[in-house]
Amino acid sequence: MQAIILAAGMGKRLKNKTQNHTKSMVKILGKTFLEHSLDKLTKFNITRIIIVTGFCGDEIKSVIKNSYNGIPVIYVENKVYDKTNNIYSLYLAKDYFVEEDTILLESDLIYEEKILDKLLNNPFPNLAVVDRCKPYMDGTVVSINDENEITAFIPKEHFNIKNINEYYKTANIYKFSKEFIKEDYLPFLEAYYQTMGENQYYEQVLRVLLSLEKHNLRALKLNGEKWYEVDDLQDYDIAETIFCEDLTRKYDNLTKRYGGFWRFDGIKDFYYLTNPYFPTDRMLKEIKNCCYDLLVKYPSGQKTDRVLLANIFNVEENQVVLGNGAAELINTIMPKLEGEIGIILPTFQEYPARLNKKANPHYFIPKNKDFSYTKEDLINFSKEIDTLILVNPDNPSGNYIDKTSVIDILDYFKINNKKLILDESFVDFVDGSENNTLIDSFLLKKYKNLVVIKSLSKSYGIAGIRLGVMASGDSELTETMRKSLPVWNINSFGEFFLQILNKYKKNYFQSCRKIVLNRNEVFDKLLTMPFIRPSKSCGNYILCELNLEFSDKIKSSKELCVKMFEQNILIKDCSDKMGFEGKNYIRIAINSKEDNDLMLSKLKAIYEDDLEKKPYQFKYFSSSLV
Repeated sequence: MQAIILAAGMGKRLKNKTQNHTKSMVKILGKTFLEHSLDKLTKFNITRIIIVTGFCGDEIKSVIKNSYNGIPVIYVENKVYDKTNNIYSLYLAKDYFVEEDTILLESDLIYEEKILDKLLNNPFPNLAVVDRCKPYMDGTVVSINDENEITAFIPKEHFNIKNINEYYKTANIYKFSKEFIKEDYLPFLEAYYQTMGENQYYEQVLRVLLSLEKHNLRALKLNGEKWYEVDDLQDYDIAETIFCEDLTRKYDNLTKRYGGFWRFDGIKDFYYLTNPYFPTDRMLKEIKNCCYDLLVKYPSGQKTDRVLLANIFNVEENQVVLGNGAAELINTIMPKLEGEIGIILPTFQEYPARLNKKANPHYFIPKNKDFSYTKEDLINFSKEIDTLILVNPDNPSGNYIDKTSVIDILDYFKINNKKLILDESFVDFVDGSENNTLIDSFLLKKYKNLVVIKSLSKSYGIAGIRLGVMASGDSELTETMRKSLPVWNINSFGEFFLQILNKYKKNYFQSCRKIVLNRNEVFDKLLTMPFIRPSKSCGNYILCELNLEFSDKIKSSKELCVKMFEQNILIKDCSDKMGFEGKNYIRIAINSKEDNDLMLSKLKAIYEDDLEKKPYQFKYFSSSLV
């Protein structure tokens, strides 16, 4: 068995990374793409490796030389690499191609060794490695039957997104028998090349063979084995995260993306906060039905958006401002604050991060294990500040000050000429959530010193759309905020969501009640685990302190997060956040009951050995946060 690697391309879409290198010589995770592939190939019974070079071919030869790990390397040069595609590169290697059974692959791949193991140990002689097609994938797509026979090669012009669940993407790794190459593939390769020209792809030959029923090719379906084809800088960034072998670094790389986890198969997200029960299926179908118009047509401007918001929250139009997520509103209002600013720690990092240089922050860290506090604590803390930032329920502690107590704080602030910025992003997960908000026209008029900010992304399950609202009775502030934002600061999908939201308000609050039930159930189950101490929460998340004395294996919250990530469960390490210095806390988001049960089982499994050795009896362990 020989291997042929097509490595003639320039890789222009990798931009500066291929300015002085061919694509196959670009380094990823310390090695070039070509070296990654050769390291894996040479672990198997490969007789020789043929590399078709082109752009910067001398660089490949100087690095790889004439053998690699003891396996001979032969070079074939494509001198017109900038004018041809891979069919010509393969055609140039035809004299070698026909001599042995062959693994054919491209040089811009990074993949797991077990894919080759699976390919070479499969008794079928002619195989194309395929994986379930994802919407973001590009390139050759096939359909297969129950016997894993390839029934069609789907060209781009015939690709139908409605059938994506039936499609498989080729991984550009093939195994061909000598007989198949000599009798079927090579004759048609030569004919196709002579007829259609040099600027074609070798997969098109397979398509012709299939149409003439002159093939003996089956699909080798992957089942979770990792691979990635790197065409551009975005692909490079994703592949670097997927194939990072250092789990701690991989966890850090992934979480520093701040989202986009849908690109990474199999991950259960308990890191970011959302609502798995909303929008409803019916609401999603309504949005999908209007997808074309929402995609190609301009959204309305701010004035129309304010009318929608006023209708949803039953307030006056001049009392609300719509943001591209709460983050845009926070980023707009925080730099405008001056004087003495009070911030409770730990809290949502965007608030302290967006303060301007003229502001003088005062930090209040509750001196208890749950980071809980009362209205009396806040009133006492606020005596030397001008503005208090209160996230209620707080994130990540889940601490909640009831509505009556917040109004008491407002009364004190009104008399003493202080402002309250109240973040209500999680208030709908408090029991009796319909009545807890301070986005109320009467209250906003009464308390001109109140600004309410609310993220719709977290509670309404629309993190990808990005919607946030700011409400205030201070018309001068709301007008200033509007002028600071673009005319079109949200897209048509966000506008349409707001347009139809009132029809689904009942469903929304039902979804919030489900989250409350799930949260309380997870909390009760965590209470039975002696290695962790959960804090009572009114949000859709639970803050937990680790008992590091319970286990010899887990010595920090980061280690536990990495261990969970190894099981494809992503939770948040809080140890590096303001207010947690030297403490080991994690935050667990609340998801569906099924996902919560999976998460809890994975968490318990990490401590399985310790649980067997020690009495399984929970007690609150001691911890000094002072």
